[in-house]
Amino acid sequence: MSPDNRIKVRENGPFLCTGEVEVIGVEGATLYQGDNVVLCRCGASSNKPFCDGSHRQSGFMADGVVHGIASDQLEGSVGPLIITLRKDAMLIATGPMEIANADNSVAAVRGKAALCRCGHSAKKPLCDGSHKTCGFSD
Repeated sequence: MSPDNRIKVRENGPFLCTGEVEVIGVEGATLYQGDNVVLCRCGASSNKPFCDGSHRQSGFMADGVVHGIASDQLEGSVGPLIITLRKDAMLIATGPMEIANADNSVAAVRGKAALCRCGHSAKKPLCDGSHKTCGFSD
């Protein structure tokens, strides 16, 4: 059984998050609660953490394939997908989730993932700490 929550990685584009989703800002306030949200992963949005389409103008390039992530044992897990922003850093996703490639194939079923939102990670869509050296700020 797979969770109802999903983070789909779009080729050259944002994260599409569906299911029971809550986005929490760096100060702890709920920024979004619902069933469908589009989050920036290029780092160029002027409405971070939400996508505003800036990836089209910024030249952001990233395949829609998730590499190097293993699945967790989450059989029977239910609950919300909580996405928490870290100040000038990554998105931390917690809760039962599928992480899907752009072609809708499931790359992994996870309980936690650190996702890049600066656009500079060499491990996109996962965070590799590049936000520390690229000047990313939100």
